[in-house]
Amino acid sequence: MSDSNSPAPSLYAAREPIFPRRVSGKFRNLKWVIMIVTLGIYYITPWLRWDRGPQLPDQAVLIDLANRRFFFFWIEIWPHEFYFVAGLLIMAGLGLFLFTSALGRVWCGYACPQTVWTDLYILVERWIEGDRNARLRLHRQKKLDFRKARLRVTKWVAWFLIGLATGGAWVFYFADAPTLLVDLVTGQAHPVAYTTMLILTATTFFFGGFAREQICIYACPWPRIQAAMMDEDTLTVGYREWRGEPRGKHRKSEGAEQLGDCIDCMACVNVCPMGIDIRDGQQLECITCALCIDACDDVMAKIGKPRGLIDYLALSDEPREREGNTPRPIWHHVFRVRTIMYTALWSLVGIGLVFALFIRPEIEMTVAPVRNPTFVTLSDGSIRNTYDVRLLNKHGEDRPFRLTVHGDPTLRIQLEGTPYETVDVPANETYLQKVYVIAPPSSGPAMAERTEFRFWVEDLTNGDRAYNDTIFNGAAN
Repeated sequence: MSDSNSPAPSLYAAREPIFPRRVSGKFRNLKWVIMIVTLGIYYITPWLRWDRGPQLPDQAVLIDLANRRFFFFWIEIWPHEFYFVAGLLIMAGLGLFLFTSALGRVWCGYACPQTVWTDLYILVERWIEGDRNARLRLHRQKKLDFRKARLRVTKWVAWFLIGLATGGAWVFYFADAPTLLVDLVTGQAHPVAYTTMLILTATTFFFGGFAREQICIYACPWPRIQAAMMDEDTLTVGYREWRGEPRGKHRKSEGAEQLGDCIDCMACVNVCPMGIDIRDGQQLECITCALCIDACDDVMAKIGKPRGLIDYLALSDEPREREGNTPRPIWHHVFRVRTIMYTALWSLVGIGLVFALFIRPEIEMTVAPVRNPTFVTLSDGSIRNTYDVRLLNKHGEDRPFRLTVHGDPTLRIQLEGTPYETVDVPANETYLQKVYVIAPPSSGPAMAERTEFRFWVEDLTNGDRAYNDTIFNGAAN
């Protein structure tokens, strides 16, 4: 029996720092390329210019919260068109499902922001403190001498500057980048900009420098739901146990002819940024970055064994390989019912968004009847209804719009503030116009309870039209 006075075991294991060893190979090179491309896009995009005319911002990608619009090169998204953003999020989710079902957690291993910035932080750490063994010695050194303090401070300053650049790049997406940069340097920017930069700097510094694999294991939900996206035909990083076992050092005196190809060199473990042993099978922590493949292939080349002891493989191919047959081609695993279904759904959403983008009108109108009062009886017995009409001009220049009504021929229209039926709507703005619709005495609309009719708006510059159906309230109401 256990001692009732003994302390209860802890449910949390303290983090053991991981110091991955440097490795080279095709997958490591692919990660370098993706890191350069993704970071380049993130940092450079706010500085790209796009000419939209004299009255619109010339920043290519801009989230204009003040005017409630999103600019992406030639595309302009208004608040009521948020379904475009929702569609893009749906496409991103389906794309994640597609890649996971075909190639496992390739997003996590190559393009996830946590992975990209952690890779960058590890690279800086390696430049300053040295490779794995040097960093291990420095970590295990209990005494804080000048050299250790200098290396630590230098590394932390470099991490902080990367975090600051990360937060700075983010706020540039929400305002004109050159103008905001001057305001930030001179201390004239809005406090929200400084607060956002501070938060993102701190989170980048902590997540990429200290939390690292903890974020992937404990904070990210994707490892726990990825199994629903994968099956036995999914290609993911795995260990060919039938070929590598029993593992051991290949020494002739110990009967090396009975050992597998794995020499138990621990190279795959030493390069893993998650600190796991892929030879133990599939694990929640594995992000399929494939660095263990590069490390193992390098060892196999040195000892004269074929590559692929650790490789991208599917569980369904294992029986074939055990019998000496070649695994099925990659296309067999990529193009199957599940991935084709995800691709079809992804394509349908994308086609729908493109179609909606091209057919959306350049002018729009919304009509809201004024309910208090429902109608007004004029001195000559006419019945008048009042409407708040909002006109949206998406062009980069002021446009004259003409308002008319269609339905009962006795209805006539009158615009507040002007004797004409036209109104000038400013460029890229929503203009509120109060409109009166009047029915003569004894006319059908005046005597009826309700009469349906239609508002039309026409852009007199290019002839574009839009309409909105509404109700005229008569005296019988």
